[in-house]
Amino acid sequence: MCGIAGIVLSDGMADPIALDRMLHSLSHRGPDGASRDVVAGFGHTRLAIIDLETGDQPFKTESGHRLVANGEIYNYLELRSALGEEKFTTLSDCEIPLILFERRGDKFADDLRGMYAIAVRGGHQTDVHLSRDPFGIKPLYSSIIDGGVAFSSEISAIADAGLIPRALHEEARDEMLQLQFSTGRKTLQAHATRILPGETARIRDDGVTHVRQRDVLPQEGPGDWSEEEALEILDDVLMNSVLVHQRADVPYGMFLSGGIDSSAILACMRELNDRPVEAFTAGFTGTDVADERAHAERVAKAAGANFHSVNFTEDDFWTLLPEIVSVFDDPTTDYAILPTYKLGALARAHGLKVILSGEGGDELFAGYGRYRRSLRPWWLGGRPMRSQGLFDGERLLRAEDGAWRRSEGPVDTGAAWSKLQQAQAADCRNWLPNDLLIKLDRCLMAHGVEGRTPFLDPEVAAVAFNLPEALKIKNGQGKYLLRRWLATRIPEAEPYSKKRGFTVPVAHWISSKACVTGELVAAQPAIQEIADPDNVCRLFNSLEGNPASKPGQMAWTLLFYALWHRYHIQGQVLEGGVLECLSSK
Repeated sequence: MCGIAGIVLSDGMADPIALDRMLHSLSHRGPDGASRDVVAGFGHTRLAIIDLETGDQPFKTESGHRLVANGEIYNYLELRSALGEEKFTTLSDCEIPLILFERRGDKFADDLRGMYAIAVRGGHQTDVHLSRDPFGIKPLYSSIIDGGVAFSSEISAIADAGLIPRALHEEARDEMLQLQFSTGRKTLQAHATRILPGETARIRDDGVTHVRQRDVLPQEGPGDWSEEEALEILDDVLMNSVLVHQRADVPYGMFLSGGIDSSAILACMRELNDRPVEAFTAGFTGTDVADERAHAERVAKAAGANFHSVNFTEDDFWTLLPEIVSVFDDPTTDYAILPTYKLGALARAHGLKVILSGEGGDELFAGYGRYRRSLRPWWLGGRPMRSQGLFDGERLLRAEDGAWRRSEGPVDTGAAWSKLQQAQAADCRNWLPNDLLIKLDRCLMAHGVEGRTPFLDPEVAAVAFNLPEALKIKNGQGKYLLRRWLATRIPEAEPYSKKRGFTVPVAHWISSKACVTGELVAAQPAIQEIADPDNVCRLFNSLEGNPASKPGQMAWTLLFYALWHRYHIQGQVLEGGVLECLSSK
């Protein structure tokens, strides 16, 4: 796992000073070293996970093809064997796509099983191929610059090098405020766009010239397996996925909430490892939100795992939030970023470089209640997913014309997809890469830790997405088959219990300093552009003594955005706690 960067010009070589600035900006993603190839315009910061001795990048072939990659190719041993050992000069998993590019051109990513963001350039070509894994686990951004194109694992690296101005994309901002993330190619940084999940794009100075799309979700409708057949198939693919996701030359562990998804990952790891699994959990004290640590500890004990917990406190909220905001150049206001960031620090403090996590289980096995609501008719309480934004109808934002709704757009459907599969696919396209996965990437890579997601694997998806719907939803609960599988492995996880929603007590924490915080937030130019200051103050004041959920969520979103704009658009350094940052000139 690493950070990649590049400046590819149509006439001449990249400025080495600008390339070095990009690598400096990405140093947290690769604390084990940095290197560059000025001829190609490629740079790389390394977090050494596989092939610690010879895996430094950029890679180069005798014909002059060059590559930098951020990610892990989990089937690299199988591909390496098929391609022939004599083709390789290192033991790195990321040398595989370079050899495949020589043979297949822009089809080089078709057989990769893993998470990746890859840049590859032919020996005499003036354009660059940028490729991203089909779930969007690893981020990749590009910008058209004077005379060429720049790309990076993070937008900040492109801006920090002075290659693009810091400017706001207002439509993306409005969408982020309403949904808690932005979708599609656009980002809140007006001059940077995303490479979309599954894309391999050829780019030069006049823009994208060709895009090849790799889809990971099967195009078929629900299968007709029996419950016992499906259970056996699920066992095979899940165990295999966790097995290959553990391929590493460094210590690894996992994040454990005690819920279905993380408990299933733990169950697999227990069977696949001779030593106790290192399991990490976060919780909260002093509030009325559910603390998962006691249940997670029981699950860890039942699995023989070493249990580590961290308490995210109100003091952490007021002191760490500016630091956390600074790593989210592509923002999400998902409050789960708060404990995830502290968990990343805890894992690194225990000497781990790799963490397995349960992202993707709800999306592939249909765990969310919003899926079930979307299937019901309106007269039984049904409603489409994300039919309403956070601020809709609240008369708080200056513009509530609903223009942000155009951004998400329709989801391309498989020829035989059911309505449930369409809802799942919408989340896989929008929610997963732009919220959950960006959260995991930024919160862990800030500490030099790699996050791996065994559910988000093509072989797991081929089974889970196509399960008969009766094996996804049963007796009003989602993830039925996964629950049944887990019940045979770790019954202490209580897999048939009601789903426990994950909540972070941001409303409670804000309420303790609501008045002063509201005044400071309302005074920010970025907030005054979108809302009347008096209304913002009233919103925050309403939390004093009554930290209600929705007002608290709106206040949290405005607070996050105010800090984000100061750092990522205005370019101000965030020093001190929340109140100090907001009051500084």
